[in-house]
Amino acid sequence: MAQEYSIEQLNHGRKVVDFMRWDKLAFIISGLLIVASIVIVGVRGFNWGLDFTGGTVIEINLEKPADLDALREGLVKAGFEEPLVQNFGSSRDVMVRMPPATGNAGTELGNKVLASISQTTQQNATVKRIEFVGPSVGSDLAQAGAMALLSALIAILIYIGFRFEWRLALGTVLALAHDVIITCGILSLAHVEIDLTIVASLMSVIGYSLNDKIVVSDRIRENFRKIRRGSSYDITNVSLTQTLSRTLITSITTLAMIMILFVFGGALLKGFSLTMLIGVTIGTISSIYVSSALALKLGMKREHMLVQKVEKEGADQPSILP
Repeated sequence: MAQEYSIEQLNHGRKVVDFMRWDKLAFIISGLLIVASIVIVGVRGFNWGLDFTGGTVIEINLEKPADLDALREGLVKAGFEEPLVQNFGSSRDVMVRMPPATGNAGTELGNKVLASISQTTQQNATVKRIEFVGPSVGSDLAQAGAMALLSALIAILIYIGFRFEWRLALGTVLALAHDVIITCGILSLAHVEIDLTIVASLMSVIGYSLNDKIVVSDRIRENFRKIRRGSSYDITNVSLTQTLSRTLITSITTLAMIMILFVFGGALLKGFSLTMLIGVTIGTISSIYVSSALALKLGMKREHMLVQKVEKEGADQPSILP
């Protein structure tokens, strides 16, 4: 029997984008990115910052730019082990990071580093900031950061499991894990320093990505209950098309703000804004080609949505719709 309706009729006569046409290709690309991210993290590891490794960070301001290699050699000759010297903010601002050491700490250590740099550069230098973190504190912070991310994912799994049919819930949670793994892989590849601000940005990525996926999932569930015709494939495409404008406007606005932070936020916000930039981009794509597509592959159908009971009318309406 010929089909008596077009997919556009399911969307009130408006054009419907066939997102699910590319689901297999998207799965292949996502799988390769996840495997590559895991391998990169396993081989390269993370560039752990002072917050997690412990040690001392000293920020010094110079009268004029200096050769970083010469500064590093001067510190080694002065007896400092494995000093990391890099510019911080401008060519006249230098950050010296050293592993945990017994003995000197605080002002005394800063004065020794300052004297060595002043002698090497033959110019006056001033200390802007000294920060010391013990290795035990760094280890505790690393465990706390990992537990924070894990707890967030578990809490989300519980909430989504009650809120949506299990196929949508599983697709959403796996998509969140997909976003975090790929973001971590890129951070490892780019050798971005991992500190507490990066952990905060990963939590923000999870929150942003979750919000987008809940809106999409809510519209899919709503359309399964409202539209009496059409296959699961068609209804998924209709739902994604209806939320496309909202997703694009939200993502573009968010990315614009993140770019402003990245360009004008200074060195302290570089890692945070870069992580958000990566995470928001990947999270927007995964809302379509991981969360929704995976739920469809798991056999999502109209009867699954109708089985779910709601306590009162309107409880399942999405809070943000285009």
